[in-house]
Amino acid sequence: MLDLRRLMLICEFARRGSIAGTAESLGYSPSAVSQQLAALEREAGTALIDRTARSAELTDAGRRLVAHAERILSMVEEAESDLSAHAGSPAGRVVVTAFPTAAVAFAPALARSLRRHTELTLRLRQSRSGRGMREVQSGEVDIALVDDWYGRAADSDNLRVFPLLSDPLVLVVPRKHRLADPEVPLDLRELRDEPWMATPDGEPSRLAMDRLLMDVGGTKPVPWEFEGLGTILSLVAKGIGIAAVPALALAAGVRGLSVRDFPGNPVAREVLAVARASSVNRPSVSVTLRAIHVAARLIAADLAAVQLAAR
Repeated sequence: MLDLRRLMLICEFARRGSIAGTAESLGYSPSAVSQQLAALEREAGTALIDRTARSAELTDAGRRLVAHAERILSMVEEAESDLSAHAGSPAGRVVVTAFPTAAVAFAPALARSLRRHTELTLRLRQSRSGRGMREVQSGEVDIALVDDWYGRAADSDNLRVFPLLSDPLVLVVPRKHRLADPEVPLDLRELRDEPWMATPDGEPSRLAMDRLLMDVGGTKPVPWEFEGLGTILSLVAKGIGIAAVPALALAAGVRGLSVRDFPGNPVAREVLAVARASSVNRPSVSVTLRAIHVAARLIAADLAAVQLAAR
């Protein structure tokens, strides 16, 4: 009989593409992964991994087994969710991953909302943009808070996507900057010559800023690039430059900033929650999703107040 844990392992191997990557992801040694895959091959009665001196890849039989394994593991999780749904109050651990600004913004409301469920524990992790959906898909986490700049995220056969809020780009300047005065009109052409700070090329917020200013020829070469919107906000507050950031980044509460709305229809991202279809009815996941929706409404109201003050 095929071992479920080994089926999970070969699915992870299919996602990572190497024994070393699988070992790193699961916290095993490469030799342990190799031994478990060999044991699965004995259970299956056929070669699943084509090994060479420098690499390893799935055989045709291995790919077929992965397809079966994904369905089997989904059905097992669905069965567990159905049983726990009738077991009473939420219990156990829920793992949520979020891009950094969402983690900061959602953490307080989540903690307040879930603390009454004394048998439930929450682990909130941060992950880089673009990884959340893969981590839900692989089973590493139960729920991911992800950002979608292009409207591409949608339900699939095994994932459910829940819209939470819209998060537009806003202009942040030091309090003593001339543009801190809401009576001074914003002209994107004039902004080209301002001392911009931004995240590195390729980062989603940088691409969004470039899209915003594309119609006026973009900015001059950005002299300062920093990892992390929190760092950029703190430097703007110190008077070093200006920046375009998602409004959600302001949840960190950095002082010394003035916020302005961009004219017209600014670039915005959608903030979404993603969970496996097979787990959404599990009480621990269901109650956490409800808490996330409550938090999103509170955050959206705060962002609306910030934007109203910026006008």
